[in-house]
Amino acid sequence: MQNAALQKKSTTKISNVLAGFSIILILILYFLSGQAPESIWHHPKLQLFKMMFISIIVEALPFILIGVVLSALVEVFVSEQTIKRMIPANPVLAILVVSLLGIIFPVCECGMVPAVRRFIQKGMKLHAAITFLVVGPILNPIVFWSTFIAFRNKPEMAYARMGLAITAAFVIGLLIYRLVKSDPLKISKPVQQTASSFNIVHHHGHGGSGWNKLVQVMSHSIEEFFDMGKFLMFGALLVGLLQAFVSKESLVALGHGQGSAAALMMGLGFILSLCSTSDAFVAQSFSATFSKGSLIAFMMIGPMLNLKGILMMAAVFKARFVLLYSLLVVGFVYASTLILEIALLN
Repeated sequence: MQNAALQKKSTTKISNVLAGFSIILILILYFLSGQAPESIWHHPKLQLFKMMFISIIVEALPFILIGVVLSALVEVFVSEQTIKRMIPANPVLAILVVSLLGIIFPVCECGMVPAVRRFIQKGMKLHAAITFLVVGPILNPIVFWSTFIAFRNKPEMAYARMGLAITAAFVIGLLIYRLVKSDPLKISKPVQQTASSFNIVHHHGHGGSGWNKLVQVMSHSIEEFFDMGKFLMFGALLVGLLQAFVSKESLVALGHGQGSAAALMMGLGFILSLCSTSDAFVAQSFSATFSKGSLIAFMMIGPMLNLKGILMMAAVFKARFVLLYSLLVVGFVYASTLILEIALLN
């Protein structure tokens, strides 16, 4: 317990430094923007950076809220026994059940990390929880509809995206089941319930009045929101800088070959960190330049692995697991989209 508390303190300190750095930089830019219009602080790239930073935060916050509220509801109302009864012991069946949960509970990738952490802490097997992390942001009606509308003249793009998402869930989930035998969380159990800091008495089990449970849900939501929000802020800062100061045209010039185009679009998807409900429209804007397979690679990698998301994962999971997860996602998306391009999309 003492080691977990020290680990929690260290993680909190790092996240506070990241958030503080982001806030200070934004405040500097905000106050200096009052300078004369011809000054360097009104440079178009700085204006683009501020616009991108704010838009990423505004776009992601509602989904973070959904994720932390779902996490809090699981913590307060769902027992470990319920989780274990709900998810079959057979890994293939478990992955199938969790994939269906992703359809029923369409949570954007921004809200996945806190929800997945709580599922694992409540007793869900790691391979099942990671399946939810992989498939949830893509395999849901909202994302399917947005992809179908964006590629209304190429409906096969929407079907291919959904088909690869369910395939990714099985492949990555089973690989995690085989490869990971130890606990990947930085802190296996919550060191201290947030509500205690509000002088709320927690009841053992899931009893207690409705008011107490409501307070517990609010308390857990607040803790998760500030925990994840700090990493979201720093991730948005990095994404804003990259989008403002790295020319997309120079990147596009690199993607001539089939393999290099897929790799380039995957890198772009990682950097842009777009929400899965809107990335199809960005992908469609590249349709005259890139192949169908590379566009699907763009739409697959972003929801599963992006810059702001990996920072939030690093706050929750050990570095070795984050690296393994990243390699599995990158390897699967790259190989599967190349195969799909050759077999079906030409």
